[in-house]
Amino acid sequence: MASKLAPKGYTGMQIALHWIIAALVIFQLFFGEEIGPAYDAFQDGKVPSDAHLFDAHVHVYVGISILVLALWRLLIRFRHGVPLLPADENRVLKAIAIATHGVLYLIIIGMPLSGMTAWFLGFDPAGELHEWGKPVAIVFVSVHALAALWQHFVARTNVLTRMLRPERTA
Repeated sequence: MASKLAPKGYTGMQIALHWIIAALVIFQLFFGEEIGPAYDAFQDGKVPSDAHLFDAHVHVYVGISILVLALWRLLIRFRHGVPLLPADENRVLKAIAIATHGVLYLIIIGMPLSGMTAWFLGFDPAGELHEWGKPVAIVFVSVHALAALWQHFVARTNVLTRMLRPERTA
């Protein structure tokens, strides 16, 4: 949101949602493979083991949580706005930042939707899309984290710190 009315920082809720979603996404990236045996069993008309079914339920409910929190975060983003990128930032870096954030939003919305479509509707192409999303998520989450660290330690901007401390409203 590039406007003169852009806030100077994020709200406490925006910051909390950012870090909760980040933690849940990282959890899914590390432990998400455990849904595979349960999904395969269902696809073969078999009943998965209790352990595989438990792992699958955890993965599904964490994914649904990511989707709900991401939609909540988008609602707040549209209502409150977001801070502008650093004024002296290179145009190319600004474009990369905007594109990266766009892809991250596609990931935190698209991955749960594709997973739910595969799991609840048994639609295999959605499951394949969901699997392809994992390496994409790893790349973009990594780029996002490294860029935040670069902004803080090399460019010495407040981009990272404003996602750690809420905007002062007084």
